[in-house]
Amino acid sequence: MQLKDAKILIGDDSILARKQLKDVLTSLGATRFVEAVNGNEAVEKFIAEKPDLIFLDIIMPIKDGISAVREIIAEDSAAQIVIVSSVGTQHQLKAAIEAGAKDFVQKPINAEQIASIVSSRFE
Repeated sequence: MQLKDAKILIGDDSILARKQLKDVLTSLGATRFVEAVNGNEAVEKFIAEKPDLIFLDIIMPIKDGISAVREIIAEDSAAQIVIVSSVGTQHQLKAAIEAGAKDFVQKPINAEQIASIVSSRFE
């Protein structure tokens, strides 16, 4: 699958963070996005939309990113989840990876790091 054909879920309570990540992904060739403003909505949209790649913030209202990772992985153990967070402590990052996240990106996002993550998953 190519990036232009992939559906990408971006879960972050910050509209600016979602836009910045979406802009970077669009510059890399992505065209199909689903957005969620909290962890609960991210899980619901994952189940409904079955995205190919998921970017989740750790700190979100209603349900945090780690809880969302656990629920998404329970639904689909092969889900490709990348944590994107500015406040990630070592404990939170470890918890996210143990819950099933495949990667981590520190905010502010770095386009080269996003490109590396995306290129390892798509042609």
